Amino acid sequence: MANIDHAPSRTMLNLLHVLPAFADEGELRLNAIVELNSNTINKYELITETGHLKLDRVGYSSLAYPFAYGCIPRTWDEDGDPLDIEIVGVTEALVPGSLVEARIIGIMTFDDGGEVDDKVIAVLADDKRMDHITSYEQLGAHWKTETQYYWEHYKDLKKPGTCKVNGFLDVAAAVKIIKQCEQRYLDTIEAKLVN
Repeated sequence: MANIDHAPSRTMLNLLHVLPAFADEGELRLNAIVELNSNTINKYELITETGHLKLDRVGYSSLAYPFAYGCIPRTWDEDGDPLDIEIVGVTEALVPGSLVEARIIGIMTFDDGGEVDDKVIAVLADDKRMDHITSYEQLGAHWKTETQYYWEHYKDLKKPGTCKVNGFLDVAAAVKIIKQCEQRYLDTIEAKLVN
């Protein structure tokens, strides 16, 4: 598990700004903060200033998230939020707000109402049931169809036709996008941090 290289403090650490994106880059392991589990329509998001979870919205339809979902510390996507991560194949529900190490297997490029809002695709790094999965393609055609359907229709009752999956890309492309989001974090967020 990720070690936090930080002295004890009387104030709460915000893991979003303390932990690196990669727990082990050579092993393709990311730190990920869990925001929600599969089979929920509640959308929780981390408050970037405090690191607390907030109910962002209740989904407008019965379409539930088909995967666990969260964000990657010290990254910043083009939509003005930390880079998202969907964690597939989770056997038992994760605790929202918890920290997990997730292994990259790809990335889904996504347009959310005109904003880039990409989603890293990963599995739990320490789940032996998923050791054989090294690419999103191994999840099968139905997984890809279901995932694309979810993202292109989850807002249909609120803002129909505003979401579009642009494609699914391999691990190398995922690492490249993560690195871009790490740099965007350094360029836009790092200087604004206090203490």
